[in-house]
Amino acid sequence: MSPEMLLPLCGFAAVSSITPGPNNTMMLASGLNYGFKRSVPHLLGICCGFAFMIFATGLGLHAVFEQVPVLQSILKYAGAIYLLWLAWKLAHAAPMSSEQAALSRPMGFWGAAAFQWINPKAWVMGLSALTTYLPQGFNVADVLLLSGVFWVIGIFCVGAWAVFGVAMRSVLQDPRSVRIFNVVMALALVATLYPLLA
Repeated sequence: MSPEMLLPLCGFAAVSSITPGPNNTMMLASGLNYGFKRSVPHLLGICCGFAFMIFATGLGLHAVFEQVPVLQSILKYAGAIYLLWLAWKLAHAAPMSSEQAALSRPMGFWGAAAFQWINPKAWVMGLSALTTYLPQGFNVADVLLLSGVFWVIGIFCVGAWAVFGVAMRSVLQDPRSVRIFNVVMALALVATLYPLLA
């Protein structure tokens, strides 16, 4: 990959990683409900899972989708159903006391990593990056660099949503405010499906 392509790739990675989507919505809620430290496995799972998905796709998985296009549709609708389930759980989540938050578990590393494979926004981001920024005749090092760029930038951009969630803890003190926040986040999660299904 040429140095001239690296800066635009970083810009694309930053913009696509910081904009609202399923990962960022869940990280915001996780930061609010569990704090930053307990959200770190979720954050790392998102970034590692997405980087691995880009790497695997860049090394040939996209050819499988071209040969069997129905797989892409299956992933798309499975992801939509899973997102609706997550939104329902979030909307119906009762505000947690400090004791309940300590006992409950946020999404872990492996769950967040696996989620990338059915996350519609992740697929759009990944395939757009691969088709736009990989040079003709690319090699493994090019795909690894592209994956690495998304991993590094994702840590900061997605992590910022968890930090924002933690900052909102001081504003959302009473159970009613937390309940409203959870419902709004659930609706935002459902809204991320619009570009996919429209």
